[in-house]
Amino acid sequence: MDSCESEDLERFLTNVDRISELVKELNSSDVAAREKAIEKADSLVASLEREKTSKNAINRTVINTKPTCEHKPGYFMKALEKDAEERRIKRQVKVKEANVLKEKGNHAFALGDYEMAVSMYTEALEQLRDMPALYTNRAQALIKLKRYKEAISDCEWALKCSDKCIKAYVHMGKAHLWLKNFKKSRLCYEKVLDIAPERGTLVKDYLAQVDLEEKKYLQEKTALRELNDRKERAMAIPELLEKLGRPNEHNLYYCGGLALLTHAVTDTAKTVLLCGQQQKECKCGYRIDPLFAPFTLPGPGQTLFRLNNGFSVINCNKNIKRMAEILMDCISKEDKARTMALSILEKLAEENKFCIQSREIITKVFAPRFEHLLENVAASNQDLLPRLISVIGAMSVDKVINTKLANREEFWKSLFYAMGQCASQEYRCTLYPLLGLMINIASIHTTAIQDYAVVGCKRCVSLLSDPDGGIITRAAGLISVLLPKSTAATQEAVHQGVVKKLLKILKVEGKTSSRYSIKALAVCTASGQQACEELVKLDKKLVTMRRLLGSCDELVVGNAALCLGHCLAVEGAAASLLGTDCVMLLLHHVAGKSERTDVQKNAAIALGKLCRIEPRHMMKLRELNGLEILHSCMKLIT
Repeated sequence: MDSCESEDLERFLTNVDRISELVKELNSSDVAAREKAIEKADSLVASLEREKTSKNAINRTVINTKPTCEHKPGYFMKALEKDAEERRIKRQVKVKEANVLKEKGNHAFALGDYEMAVSMYTEALEQLRDMPALYTNRAQALIKLKRYKEAISDCEWALKCSDKCIKAYVHMGKAHLWLKNFKKSRLCYEKVLDIAPERGTLVKDYLAQVDLEEKKYLQEKTALRELNDRKERAMAIPELLEKLGRPNEHNLYYCGGLALLTHAVTDTAKTVLLCGQQQKECKCGYRIDPLFAPFTLPGPGQTLFRLNNGFSVINCNKNIKRMAEILMDCISKEDKARTMALSILEKLAEENKFCIQSREIITKVFAPRFEHLLENVAASNQDLLPRLISVIGAMSVDKVINTKLANREEFWKSLFYAMGQCASQEYRCTLYPLLGLMINIASIHTTAIQDYAVVGCKRCVSLLSDPDGGIITRAAGLISVLLPKSTAATQEAVHQGVVKKLLKILKVEGKTSSRYSIKALAVCTASGQQACEELVKLDKKLVTMRRLLGSCDELVVGNAALCLGHCLAVEGAAASLLGTDCVMLLLHHVAGKSERTDVQKNAAIALGKLCRIEPRHMMKLRELNGLEILHSCMKLIT
């Protein structure tokens, strides 16, 4: 190494030491020390530039005699400030994108689509990793999907973002509870009490739930241990039957006993159904009630037990189709087995495993027989048909089953036919669950329903005048999901006078009926001028719409703002609102009172239309200092 290179190395090491000292001084808590450090930093930057310039002068023939702006005092701090501003702007964009995805996740969660909710929250976290609400929301959805360990991990990340995040401890406590980690669950809930002592009542309820679940768990373990004491089969079966006959035990007590009983019974004949009434002997020496003969299934190792008016299916997946056919055929017959078959089916529909196994046969076994009963509703048993409708409704909670039914034209045809028959013949006990089933199935958008939407809307409009409030609410619910699927149905509903009937329902102030009715009214007013003119004529100064803007239900508020915005296109509607509280109500939601961004947007659009159509409202807006708020919100919307 020559002397020149040695000098360069020493100069470089010296500069490294100087920069290290400057960094320490810049991080000092002493303001005066930091200011001196800033001056030293500017001086160091300038000296380094001079060295660079002089060195270049040796090797180049052109010398830059004009100093750059980097030589000016304060350049170092300006560069830091510029970098900080760029980071702030980038974060604002990420926060906005994360909030949009969060709202989509919240909407999916509210609809019960927990997989989609998890997906939306995950996308939001890719934009913003330090928002605790995204982790806790995803944890809540994961708990619904029974992915408890993943939920706990999300809660831990939320606590890293904010160590006082109450929701994180609550959801972590729930996840540990389902994993039977009772001690950890208690610690989570007790941590909530440390952070927020005012929530003592809530924490007390959580801890009581932990105590109850732990007690059940210990009882189940004791019962299983007790049932396992006697291993001899000849002695075990009578004792097991006696113990399984105990009333008021927890469900898992019976499940454990049934598992042991299944191993104990060595019957190689067909499936056996054991019950309290012993009338007919089977090969193992026990008796079977002849009433249950229709439910005997082919194949060994498949047992359907009846205990304490409940049913549990063991290993029935091999012949699930045959069992479903037998049960549905029994329900269609006029004999004493029908009631028992329906009771069995009601219990099976509550089991998630049964619904999963029924996905492949729902349109082959259940739907055709169910449709046949609906098309002969007048001849069907009016006591049993509502129960069967509820069974199909319970099974349709499974998304695959729901989608398959929603895409079946024959299914919709029979539903709307039965709806008309029940309405005309006043089968209220059948009509009520039938409407509930139709609301759930119609929530999925399919082309199959479009052909029947017009007929369905006509019948729903007539039911809006029904004397039964429950029927009215469900009719409003069905029409609220049918209208968005068909423009022709919306026009027909408006022609049938749906606006007047919906407005009448909204004046009663029922929570569920208001949700359905204002949603349907928003679709109607968006479809054309006729509905808007009718609403303005019936609701002077839009009193009902303004009252709904003050609702605590954000879905009602958002749709009310949407309706109001549509109606402002009617001549004189905006002027009629002069002197009312309309501007204040809308501005209240524009300013961010609502958690849902779509509510804020709908309110902002309505307020913007109001001031544009009738400029005199601008005076009130200025009085409330709302111009800047509205301007900021409208920029976000556009």
